[in-house]
Amino acid sequence: MEYRVFGKTDMKVSALGFGGAEIGQQVDARQVDALLGSALDAGLNLIDTAACYGRSEELIGQAVSHRRNDFYLFSKCGHASGLPTPDWDVQTLRDSIDRSLKRLKTDYLDLIQLHSCSLETLQQGAVIEVLQQARDAGKVRYLGYSGDNEAALYAVESGAFDSLQTSINVADQSVIDRILPAAQARGMGIIAKRPIANVAWQYADTPDNAYYVTYWQRLKALQYDFTRRPTTEAVSVALRFTLSVPGVTTAIVGTTNPGRWQQNADLVNQGPLDTTEYDAIRNRWQEVAKPDWVGQT
Repeated sequence: MEYRVFGKTDMKVSALGFGGAEIGQQVDARQVDALLGSALDAGLNLIDTAACYGRSEELIGQAVSHRRNDFYLFSKCGHASGLPTPDWDVQTLRDSIDRSLKRLKTDYLDLIQLHSCSLETLQQGAVIEVLQQARDAGKVRYLGYSGDNEAALYAVESGAFDSLQTSINVADQSVIDRILPAAQARGMGIIAKRPIANVAWQYADTPDNAYYVTYWQRLKALQYDFTRRPTTEAVSVALRFTLSVPGVTTAIVGTTNPGRWQQNADLVNQGPLDTTEYDAIRNRWQEVAKPDWVGQT
């Protein structure tokens, strides 16, 4: 597995990280234990989750807290998710961070991220101050913003964050020209979420999962040649495209299948996407993408 320096931090993270959203939904603890244990053994050293991902934090804490020195632990805050105070309230943020530490069975997080708050909330500044206070108290080491579009650009230009997590994939490229260069110039670590576009090209008809529909519609218009290949080959192209985007440090992929992370790691180990194929995907996007094809949260 390739490892990359995470911006200006002291972390060197695996190019493929584990996203904790899927395991938060009715997944057996033994399954998570097998999934994360095997992934750590195979070279994973980055786990990304969030306070609002169901039981994700608790399951991660139960499964791998005894191996805390083997990986970097990222989480997100902002949504009340059972707390009595409103989303984005400063008390919600403080309590959410403390709750995450307890659930994850750790004394500190390597990165805490604001979880897709609005541009207006960011501009008010209080949410950023709470994260800075948590860092000063030793509860977190670095600060990040997770989100897209104008809020992401503001977060980058504010200079308050060490990292940006945003949607980057074959069906979501607007960030590549507008926001990533600014993040690179500031030495930020860049986390690509939804890096394989939910493999939405595999559906002949509109997907039942509404979360996939926008990408499915875009991919129908884009008609990339690679999507006609066998699924594994197509996923390889999509994943390696994302990791070949200048500035991207790591791509976060979620799964509930204990063997899936290793399969995806094997694809990453094929190396960067061929320049000709990378350019073809970028050129096709620039030819077809509409002005309203903005980043999808």
